[in-house]
Amino acid sequence: MHHFDPSTEIQDYLVFGEYGDVNPSITDSSTYTFLSPEKMKELFDHEVEGCFLYSRHWNPTNKYLADALARLEGSEAAIVTGSGMSAIACSILQVCNSGDEVISGRTIYGGTYALFKNLLPRFGITVKFVNTQDLEAVKESISEKTKIIYCESVSNPLLEIADIPKLSEIANENNIKLVVDNTFSPVIISPVHLGAHVVVHSLTKFINGTSDCVAGCVCSSNEFIHQLMDINSGTAMLLGPVLDSHRAASILKNLHSLHIRIEKHSANALYLAENFEKLGLKVYYPGLASHGGHKVLKEIMNEGFGYGGMLAIDAGDEKTADALMNKMQEEKVGYLAVSLGYFKTLFSSPGHSTSSEIPKEEQQKMGLSEGLVRISIGLDNNIHKTFERIKKCLVDVGLLKA
Repeated sequence: MHHFDPSTEIQDYLVFGEYGDVNPSITDSSTYTFLSPEKMKELFDHEVEGCFLYSRHWNPTNKYLADALARLEGSEAAIVTGSGMSAIACSILQVCNSGDEVISGRTIYGGTYALFKNLLPRFGITVKFVNTQDLEAVKESISEKTKIIYCESVSNPLLEIADIPKLSEIANENNIKLVVDNTFSPVIISPVHLGAHVVVHSLTKFINGTSDCVAGCVCSSNEFIHQLMDINSGTAMLLGPVLDSHRAASILKNLHSLHIRIEKHSANALYLAENFEKLGLKVYYPGLASHGGHKVLKEIMNEGFGYGGMLAIDAGDEKTADALMNKMQEEKVGYLAVSLGYFKTLFSSPGHSTSSEIPKEEQQKMGLSEGLVRISIGLDNNIHKTFERIKKCLVDVGLLKA
């Protein structure tokens, strides 16, 4: 286990508003005044830290959130973006030119897969999908054109655990960047401390935690964040994925309760996973000793936050999975909805929703069953009661004998 404590980093982050407000003031402005034409010229010629010129570039509210996220991940700097997908796209396009290659994990979020498989090749960037659990396969895929190894700390939806320290070694030996999507495991895993060069998040999920906005971030070195925000060549500057300052302010407030929420999500998910396993169900949860990534996760995780709030169960086939999800919504277990990290439980069938961009034959190769139900466990105060409700649903659809 690692002893970096992201929760203390966030706790120690104090910023004051203009009038000593305990929440920093929201800058509701798209543009900023200059004291003189000379100052304007100087700012556009050499970007000066802490000076603001236009909100597509930086805005004080977004900067507060970015600085907090850098502390959360233990990186030198960060930027916030309008979505998790824009954070991924900007990072890849900043590093790769036409003719370059990316090596990506094959069990990744469907939107990322579609970006890599369908859009990047239009710009001459090739992506090779490999099983990143197989380090030899990763090594063998690297060519002189490879610029990035891309993976998810905890993969969507099969919850495979990336061996970030070993992937980092491979990246460093070949002078390429390791980019890690840490959306499923904020505070639990700190990829920068394990050797990742760039960390991306969909802030939409656990970090914000209230399913009321879409946002993303990139956490990395000062150098890389400056490159992304460069007025003349930065992808985050020129593609313009701006996050609204009111949204940035609300995410910053929610960030302060993240560690408490993750602990509760994790405790609830572990309780359900252990009890599902006792019932003889096929369960995917990295907190179980039976899970293939359990050992690696124990080695790389930060202490005290549990194993995360995501689990999956295999209902066997599509029809049973659909019936189970319908029942769970009827029994008020939670909502049949995509996304995750909400205070209510959310469940979906990834093969037909969040991973639907991945062709069926690819889904089969990676072991993504038609009957897989992905569940984002909520902050239920009485998880025993929730378990009893789910048990009733399992009986009703024939997955369990009464």
